[in-house]
Amino acid sequence: MLNNPEVKAIICIRGGYGTPRLLHKIDYDAVRRQPKIFVGYSDITSLQLALFAQTGLVTYSGPMIAVEMGKGIDPFTERAFWDIVGQGKAKRMKALEARIYKPGVAEGRLLGGCFSLINPLLGTPYMPDMSGAILALEDIGEDVYRIDRYFAQLRNAGILEKLHGIVLGQFIDCEDTKDDASPSLTLEQVVLEYIKDLSIPVIGHFPYGHGSVKYTLPFGCRVRLDTRSSTLSMLEPGVKNEA
Repeated sequence: MLNNPEVKAIICIRGGYGTPRLLHKIDYDAVRRQPKIFVGYSDITSLQLALFAQTGLVTYSGPMIAVEMGKGIDPFTERAFWDIVGQGKAKRMKALEARIYKPGVAEGRLLGGCFSLINPLLGTPYMPDMSGAILALEDIGEDVYRIDRYFAQLRNAGILEKLHGIVLGQFIDCEDTKDDASPSLTLEQVVLEYIKDLSIPVIGHFPYGHGSVKYTLPFGCRVRLDTRSSTLSMLEPGVKNEA
């Protein structure tokens, strides 16, 4: 589909497992010649970051066919999706119940996605340059110790100190159950540990991720993060396509 000039947009059916296995097989020259609208999230994260790293293509982290659309998409999620993907609007997205970890205003390229699919790209040609980026992170069903490990890898790779801002989305079923015999840090404690020395804005509880109610995020697009208004604003439209 990436090579087919008749295809103008690709909306993934679902996530799951396996996109890192595909990255070396993609014809990135074809993507540069004929950019397309590309939508997905979860396991699709690795593919989206690779497409941006290799071609500069802006992709959309948004609802998928067999998940939100197949089950009956939430009206908020549907409206947010078509505003950006269908009409190409530069959108201002607001988190109504935001958790402000670090206040501030920052601009940069919006990159990120499902946390467990980002870190495997480190050290490969499929990892974008994160210098000056606004990093969006979310995940589902990950133990807190794994989230801690992902943060540690970003810090040890020098990624965290390069960022202009961090947007934490929905971390669904990522809290360990209380077990006195096997105590664990909470997700909140892990986040606070890794951002405590950063002097950049960090916002949490942003409506984005695996939940049914969420914004569609344009990865690769320049954005402004403003914790004063709990907003993430696109500074440019996404890829224009005559689909």
